[in-house]
Amino acid sequence: MKWRNLTPQTLAALRDTPVVYLQGPRQSGKSTLAQALRDDGYDANYFTLDDAATLAAAQSDPDGFVTGLPERVILDEVQRVPELFRAIKRSVDAKRKPGRFLLTGSAQALVLPKLSESLAGRIEVLTLWPFSEGEIGGRKEGFVDACFARDFKPGKFADTGWPSLAERIATGGYPEALTRTDAARRQAWFGSYITTILERDVRDLANVTGLRDLPRLLRLAASRAMSLLNFADLSRDAAMPQTTLLRYWALFEATFLVRSLPPWHANLGLRLVKTPKVLLGDTGLLCHLLGLDAARLQADDLMTGATLECFVAGELAKQISWSKTRPGLFHYRTHTQQEVDFVLEDARGRLVGVEVKKTASPTSSDFKGLRHLSKQTGRKFLRGILLYTGSTSVAFGPNLHAVPVGALWQLEATGESSSS
Repeated sequence: MKWRNLTPQTLAALRDTPVVYLQGPRQSGKSTLAQALRDDGYDANYFTLDDAATLAAAQSDPDGFVTGLPERVILDEVQRVPELFRAIKRSVDAKRKPGRFLLTGSAQALVLPKLSESLAGRIEVLTLWPFSEGEIGGRKEGFVDACFARDFKPGKFADTGWPSLAERIATGGYPEALTRTDAARRQAWFGSYITTILERDVRDLANVTGLRDLPRLLRLAASRAMSLLNFADLSRDAAMPQTTLLRYWALFEATFLVRSLPPWHANLGLRLVKTPKVLLGDTGLLCHLLGLDAARLQADDLMTGATLECFVAGELAKQISWSKTRPGLFHYRTHTQQEVDFVLEDARGRLVGVEVKKTASPTSSDFKGLRHLSKQTGRKFLRGILLYTGSTSVAFGPNLHAVPVGALWQLEATGESSSS
């Protein structure tokens, strides 16, 4: 088993919180991580609601099921029986001890009202995404924390050219997809994965009719990756009422198929775009939906910019979940088309702008958006980073750096590159 960088945060939560909910996409490794925690000192019995007998017992008598459980348990895919949450609340209130319940689920906690209402003040929610590039290589990345360090001195980085990046983007981070070295077999896995999500998980969350419309809508979402989310345009192109589209979109978000990148805005006296951007949960899934493989990514520029940006967004989001800084992740855009792909904002209000360019030779003009953000935000602006497809870090002025994309998984929190 590969080490998951969220393990320390999960163990810390179990030491002081009665209920921990480990959420994330199906097949992202939640069950494997939960069971592996027992080797790290979390002594708990494991039950999965994917087992027919366990599911039937939980559904028929939630209170009796919970009462009969051992003192510490792992309940896998708990979103399948939402009625369990009130029973868990009563059990925790009767005996409030840390680490009693580790719940895993393939649905967002925020869309499970019985969970959020029943367990408020008793639960910590953690999100496990598919493997990060660092996890694939056996490394705990520190790029996000390094961005906010006092000194930022990245160096050279290996294996950061576009051919290597295209392969990483097309493969994605799902553990099962990574085991399939044959691209056709990997595509077959993604096809089955989408079918399982839409026909099973979506049905568990809502009584949805018209499931045949969902794959087409998901492909439309993929074609708009890193674009502003416009439900009116999507409704027209999907040929479905906007009310229906909004309901389907909420289900996509609930099952981690899509997510949104919120806009950054403050009282700057500017007209800022306050519309989120579309993100896919995994670039391997994104490429499957667009019919792209590594070879097509290298030969076709039509979607390469969007897929590279989506790849960077995913790596940043994963690192944020275990970083010390824990910044928010946003995009920045004005009505005059000044924009920065990503803005990281920490609890002190400090900002780091991150721009992504598919170029091996960055120029001063590539920093236009970052300079604009720096000018508008003044002392809040800590630094601007341009991620590009070269191998050497270059300074382009005070607090402006061109850094290879490989720094995302090779840069440690000290601001130094790792040895490999």
